[in-house]
Amino acid sequence: MKSWKNFKNRWIVDYEFIAGGGNPQVPICYVAQNIDTGETIKHWIGNLESKPLYSIDGDSLFIAYYASAEIGCHESLGFNNPPYIVDLFAEFRCLTNGGWIPSGNSLIGACNYYGISSCDAAYKNSMRDRILQGPPFSEQEMKDILDYCQKDVDMTSKLFSCMENDIDLPYALLRGRYMSSVAAMEFFGIPIDIEKLQQLLDNWDLIKDELIRCVDINYNVYDGVTFKISKFRDYLEKNNIPWDYTPKGHPITDNNYLRMQAKIHPKLRSLQELRYMIGQMKLNNLLVGKDGRNRCLLSPFRSITSRNQPSSSKFIFGNAIWLRNLIKPTIGHAISYIDYEQQEIAIAAALSDDENLKKAYVSGDPYLTFAKAAGAIPKDGTKKTHPDIREKYKICMLALNYGMATKTFAKQAGISISEAKLMVKIHKKKYEKYWDWSSNFIDNGKLSGLVKTRYNWYYQTKNAKDRTLMNWPMQSHGADILRLAISICIDNGIKVIAPVHDAILIEAPIEKIDDSVKEAQQCMEDASRYVLGFQIRTDAKTIQYPNHYLDPRGDVMWNNVWDIINSNHSHKKNSDKTQGSIKQIDKSKEIINGEG
Repeated sequence: MKSWKNFKNRWIVDYEFIAGGGNPQVPICYVAQNIDTGETIKHWIGNLESKPLYSIDGDSLFIAYYASAEIGCHESLGFNNPPYIVDLFAEFRCLTNGGWIPSGNSLIGACNYYGISSCDAAYKNSMRDRILQGPPFSEQEMKDILDYCQKDVDMTSKLFSCMENDIDLPYALLRGRYMSSVAAMEFFGIPIDIEKLQQLLDNWDLIKDELIRCVDINYNVYDGVTFKISKFRDYLEKNNIPWDYTPKGHPITDNNYLRMQAKIHPKLRSLQELRYMIGQMKLNNLLVGKDGRNRCLLSPFRSITSRNQPSSSKFIFGNAIWLRNLIKPTIGHAISYIDYEQQEIAIAAALSDDENLKKAYVSGDPYLTFAKAAGAIPKDGTKKTHPDIREKYKICMLALNYGMATKTFAKQAGISISEAKLMVKIHKKKYEKYWDWSSNFIDNGKLSGLVKTRYNWYYQTKNAKDRTLMNWPMQSHGADILRLAISICIDNGIKVIAPVHDAILIEAPIEKIDDSVKEAQQCMEDASRYVLGFQIRTDAKTIQYPNHYLDPRGDVMWNNVWDIINSNHSHKKNSDKTQGSIKQIDKSKEIINGEG
């Protein structure tokens, strides 16, 4: 592994580019500064660019703040990508994660944190606005933009000097490698059915009104287009659905809680999707480029666990689940959604080295194994023979992994508190080593004020709650694993076009998709072994052109939407025919009366 002194050239690089509307970046210029030799390159990009003027060989280090932007420019220009990247944004997030950052995580915010003088925010905004307006640029404007770019390089250089001794280079290079993968995924984008998207946009107001009418038939919780809390409370009581209430006695209705409840009570899924859609009303925000592909910032390292946090309205996988059906492979191509199976349980088993939990995971169905260990399901029982009991034990395992209180878990599972306590007691006895490890992790986190993953993603725990600390290692190690898996896939020529929590979406020609899926699954399973020393299974779902992406959880809403659109279209056609007949009758009258 490289150390700082092994690099002959260390380049601080910053690009200015035009971007927006779901289209790839259009680079206009860059400034690169060699911090070892002092050489500075200020370059306005022309039509014939085959490689950058700074070195990107194996002896050079590429340093940037939010490097996916710069590497995205490499993608647009067709440049090779540097093999070694350090992203100061990712490292700043790592070093300060969980701490107090007065000015945020932007370049200016990071500089302020270290006491480095930075550009005036108003100046920066005005220059960005001019760049985004696009060409033509006057000679003076070109000079001003390059000077502005130079200021960012100067700030980044000073920031690197402050951070250098605190950066753990081997793991920083892995994070930098992932930022290169992020640039590739943002450049590729996700194929969208433009025709259907346009139909949705054209009929959006009608869809909203009709969906409320159609969906509410099963719930009776709306008064016109207004969601009524009192009616919703009546629905919950009538259907005996356990629920949490606010201090004022109102049912909790935020989307996160509704979504969690919909997983436990599938009958609520359509209502949750409807509420989410009505609350968002931002279909226009979905970023789709001129080539019909969804592109937006994937926002890596934004969460305390280092997971990506793309915009929920701009990213197709952040929107309501039923909208994922808009994803459609292009002609001759296929996509495959490959996800880790029961990832969090596998991570918990590996980190705690609990052999019983490992065996439960390796069995292929840890929830069924747990239920059998508790004596709730006979040894020859299966998921098909005892689905309801298995579901309760599944909820228990997942709830305990999240640090959920027994009372809350009992409500989620629809069981008595005494039954829930018994299940928790059995779980703690069966997986005793896991519980000891989890308790020690929480205690050590509180005492030391700092926890980290095996790949050295840090979290300052001063203000962390026990529940957060309990689940943090599973989520953060899951993020480490997925980043490594994506990087390995892309290094092996697999076209990864999106990360989705614990899954990836890949694309390939139809005749190559099966091989790509097998190779991607191997890369993902290898990544889990590298991080954990324990293999996590994967599952793949492939969709070939001309089929759409399908998610059963959104099928009801998707079908309701198209029933509305098709019904309206049919009504309009019939109306047009009627209008045509009326016009013909009027014309006949004119002729008969000598008016034609």
